[in-house]
Amino acid sequence: MKKCFVSVFSFLVAIIFIISSNGTVKGAASLPPGGFLAQQGPPPPGANDPTCRPDAAHPEPIILVPGTFETMERNWANLSPLLAAKGYCVYSLNYGLSNAGPASGPIEDSAAELAAFIDNVLKHTGAKKVSIVGHSQGGMMPRYYIKYLGGSKKVDDLIGLVPSNHGTIGVAGLSGLTSLGSGLGSCAACDQQRTGSDFLRKLNAGDETPGSVSYTVVATSNDEVVVPYTSSFLGGPSQQVKNITLQDYYPLDQIEHQGISYDPNAFTFVYDALAHEGPAEPDRAVTQ
Repeated sequence: MKKCFVSVFSFLVAIIFIISSNGTVKGAASLPPGGFLAQQGPPPPGANDPTCRPDAAHPEPIILVPGTFETMERNWANLSPLLAAKGYCVYSLNYGLSNAGPASGPIEDSAAELAAFIDNVLKHTGAKKVSIVGHSQGGMMPRYYIKYLGGSKKVDDLIGLVPSNHGTIGVAGLSGLTSLGSGLGSCAACDQQRTGSDFLRKLNAGDETPGSVSYTVVATSNDEVVVPYTSSFLGGPSQQVKNITLQDYYPLDQIEHQGISYDPNAFTFVYDALAHEGPAEPDRAVTQ
């Protein structure tokens, strides 16, 4: 009961902070260097350090994108400090705030928020490209940015943990997405993540993996939100796209949709994709 109360409390605090932050966006031009980071709300450990600068060993900033109804502080509490400890400059954002909660607004608008955030990170760090790690909607939404908002020239890797690339079928999958925000308001992003939605038809029309971006997808066969779990997978050439089922390499790992963003086994593929050219190579990742 105490754990539930703390989770709900942190969720409400995050919403209040985001609302108050959004009210200051008009004054962004007067912010000090790196001041845009403070507008995002409380970051996870290791993220949004305005003094961090990429180096030769870690040239691309890492952008962590949370999933539906998630905040960056909660979604990336495990991965963010681990990446920072490896020497990466880590950044994260909250996006898509609506009456239903964080990351629940129209996905096109959320992608525009991501685009603006990445432009700020690139300007702040002097880097030429970023790499993105996203959970659930946060692994799918950046594809709209890449395909339609000019992101293909600014992204090196897109790594999706259980991304909703082809949506989810019926109420069984969506109930997992909407349970937290169901009493708060309409969730546009939930409707757009239904299999066959107009949004997903547009996103997946033609080339699913445009540009020179490397795409890594990590799915779990126990996913109860993205149903079937294989709807996370992307089509594309093997040298550019790698679809990974976690249990093929860690058969005893029974992690589900929400827990995968905290899962050390899933992180092995993230580390591998970030450390090498191209997408993750699972055999290489699990032997490191």
